[in-house]
Amino acid sequence: MNLNALSERQKGLLGAAMLLFATTIWGSTFVAQSVGMDHIGPFTYNTLRSLIAAVAILTVSLLLDAVKRKRGTYKQPTSADLRLLLIGGACCGLAYFCASTLQQFGMQYTTVGKAGFLTALYIIEVPIVGIFMKKRVRPLLWGCVVIATAGMYLLCMNGAFTLALGDLLVFLCSFAFTGHILTIDRFAGRVDPVRLSALQFLTAGLLSFPPMLFFETWDTASVLAASGSILYAALLSSGVAYTLQIIGQKLLQPTHASLLMSLESVFSLLSGVIVLHEMPTVREGIGCALMFLAIILAQLPERKPRVES
Repeated sequence: MNLNALSERQKGLLGAAMLLFATTIWGSTFVAQSVGMDHIGPFTYNTLRSLIAAVAILTVSLLLDAVKRKRGTYKQPTSADLRLLLIGGACCGLAYFCASTLQQFGMQYTTVGKAGFLTALYIIEVPIVGIFMKKRVRPLLWGCVVIATAGMYLLCMNGAFTLALGDLLVFLCSFAFTGHILTIDRFAGRVDPVRLSALQFLTAGLLSFPPMLFFETWDTASVLAASGSILYAALLSSGVAYTLQIIGQKLLQPTHASLLMSLESVFSLLSGVIVLHEMPTVREGIGCALMFLAIILAQLPERKPRVES
């Protein structure tokens, strides 16, 4: 698909659709992560998940290059392009490694509800940090951030809010995801998004590998027991969803993208209903409604200033 042939409105809708599909996958991955962590440690899980994702995405990238060569549309990247790609992949991979590691460890010491709320605080942090990066945020999106945050609180928080060790780790994880979103925003429009995604997970996997060897014990039986969870997270959550995130963010502002991605908690709740038969409470239903309202409002086109004749 030639993205340059689309109008700005069409690009926005396509980017939103990609991120919504990605958040649907991420929401369902909570079940897989929970099962996988019963058998192996966080570093082992992240190492295998990331490296498998990197190989899968790299394979897709090579196939796409072969198709382009056959059609005569392949462009050989310059040394400057490759340098920028390597820098972008390393930066995105480092941010993802920090975020996923903090989240995996934090979820061992806190509730899923608190983890979901604290992780999704990036919907507030992204526009705030974006200001210092000279990113313009229209007033409507600030209102959407407030509404979505209120919805996230009702959806995820069911008890007294105390900042224990697990809460602190997941809170720090939200800042790492903020850095991840803004780093992708910086590189997504300048390099090939599929290759960027592959290098991102290769970096994260290589960073997770040494602590896996030194701090965790695992065997073939435990890995096989967690293999279904690992493959689901690697191929769908990492391979498909995070690649769609990079392409989707190429078409959207980071604040808008973070609002869409915050729907991960809504889809996590829905997957719980479908897979685990956990019916939401009235409070959780109101939280979902507020988050969908925030997303709908964020999709409204910006009003152009009237030009006096």
